[in-house]
Amino acid sequence: MVRDDLDLGDGKPDIAAAGGVVVRRDEEGRTRVAAIHRPKYGDWSLPKGKLEENEGWLEAALREVEEETGYRCEATVELPHVSYLDRKSRRKLVRYWLMEPIEGEFTAHEEVDELHWVTQSEADELLTYAHDKELVRKALRRYRWRKLMRALTPWSRQPMPGM
Repeated sequence: MVRDDLDLGDGKPDIAAAGGVVVRRDEEGRTRVAAIHRPKYGDWSLPKGKLEENEGWLEAALREVEEETGYRCEATVELPHVSYLDRKSRRKLVRYWLMEPIEGEFTAHEEVDELHWVTQSEADELLTYAHDKELVRKALRRYRWRKLMRALTPWSRQPMPGM
């Protein structure tokens, strides 16, 4: 199964899906990402799923993340998409958003039986697919950059003392 960035040709995938890289800080201040185990596929991945009829990409991403993880999230920025041939050789496009949990908790169910909050290095070991590992790296860079900019923004709008 090819999981590199696939040329979609006419730009229309056979399967359209959306998901999220859900990020939070633990008690020690370490940044962690939600990784899910799907027993049907025997893999560790990021939460995602197919768009329903007449559903928007972001709407689908938020719904799928909540269905798979139990967390209602806030989406911040769109991340790079991933396109590949799925197990049935269909062209699949997945659009992802960086997300932060607002409320909820994980409960195992048929689609997802485990959720682990992992650091970047743990994600590199746990996640099954190379494109998920790369997406986590990109998402965490974005997350850290957004946190830094939020911290700097109040001061950047204030005049310098004595000016």
